[in-house]
Amino acid sequence: MPAGTIRYWAAAKAAAEVAEEPYTAATLAEALDAVRERHPGELTRVLRRCSFLIDGVPVGTRSHETVRLAEGGTVEVLPPFAGG
Repeated sequence: MPAGTIRYWAAAKAAAEVAEEPYTAATLAEALDAVRERHPGELTRVLRRCSFLIDGVPVGTRSHETVRLAEGGTVEVLPPFAGG
């Protein structure tokens, strides 16, 4: 099972109360399920509005179940930013 780092930005960072944390998951969907389990409440709501970058590549509209994660990879959690 691949392991890497999830990085939270702006409102996601505030809701998670951490800047980053490890993941152990094969897909983005699995990683986000684990995040929701660890951080019920506000972060779960924020995630609905977020965009994601996997190793610098935008996920876009791809189904999270199809987005594979790599060993040592990085998931960036990007909520909408005011003004940009």
